[in-house]
Amino acid sequence: MESQPLLSVIIPNWNGRKFLEECIDSLKGQTFQSFETLLVDNGSTDGSADFAEERYGEFIRVLRNRENLGFAGGNNVGIRMARGAYIVLLNNDTWADPHWLEELVKATQCDPSIGMWASKVRSYSQRERIEGVGELIYWDGLCRARGQYEQDHGQYDVKEEILFPPGCGAMYRKSLFDGMGLFDEDFFAYADDTEIGIRARLAGWKCLYVPLAIVYHKNSGTAGQYSPLKAFYVERNRLWITIKYFPFPLLLLSLFFTVYRFAFQAYGALTHRGAAGRFTEIYSPVRLIFILFKAYGSGIHLLPRMWKKRRMLRPFRKVSYGEIFSWFQRFGIKAKEISLRE
Repeated sequence: MESQPLLSVIIPNWNGRKFLEECIDSLKGQTFQSFETLLVDNGSTDGSADFAEERYGEFIRVLRNRENLGFAGGNNVGIRMARGAYIVLLNNDTWADPHWLEELVKATQCDPSIGMWASKVRSYSQRERIEGVGELIYWDGLCRARGQYEQDHGQYDVKEEILFPPGCGAMYRKSLFDGMGLFDEDFFAYADDTEIGIRARLAGWKCLYVPLAIVYHKNSGTAGQYSPLKAFYVERNRLWITIKYFPFPLLLLSLFFTVYRFAFQAYGALTHRGAAGRFTEIYSPVRLIFILFKAYGSGIHLLPRMWKKRRMLRPFRKVSYGEIFSWFQRFGIKAKEISLRE
């Protein structure tokens, strides 16, 4: 590896030993080679860290945490140790196309105001099915991957500006983090890519989608696609995003939009449609209601801390409220679609 790589690829890992060989081998096969690989192990008990060190030697640096710091905390450990000018985040349950990094690097020659790049993320098991080509946002801060579960017929093959990238296969300028801080570790997991993406947009950075940079993902391979853990963090962290970043008028309106969304999700839970419907097929409506109460209890408990962060981050905002509202028009998603779409 070069002494001063252009890219730093960070792989957060928690008990993902079964995924690592395929993921790291795909990095070794990249056509672009000016990068370092950092595996941030979050206190795994399955031998992940030892396996990576023994099998991949000097190709990878293993950073060991004594406990699970989550996606946010694990990535922060990697970013602090990174030597590259660009930070690339890669989930451990992925396989990267050999030209993935090469295509991302080509895209850095565009507008200097671009500080984030998104890959085309496809399903690992159904190779022509899209998992995400950027993110869409609902009026209460909840996000869904653009193009999720669609068959890839080339409808997303144009390089274009999007709101921000999903955390799987995302690339950021290192200077972006230097200027506005790292991931918010209170979020722990889920919606942390939303949090950092919105903060970067508020700081004036843009995001470019790169359709030829392709990653294949075993969706929610670590926590599970419809797990109680995921449901808890998604809803709690969505609340915190509104508190930290939404203009005050939109913050008030978001209460209405959340109730409106809940109406569709309740219908989905009863008719087994959308994420709520899939969850209740595995567990129960009562379990889902319990998780929502737990999420809001946890979220409200730390509202004073989030409000303090809101005030601290105010100097970083370089865009007008009008531009913020325009995001919801350009990159927005409707309540019915985010709640009921399969």
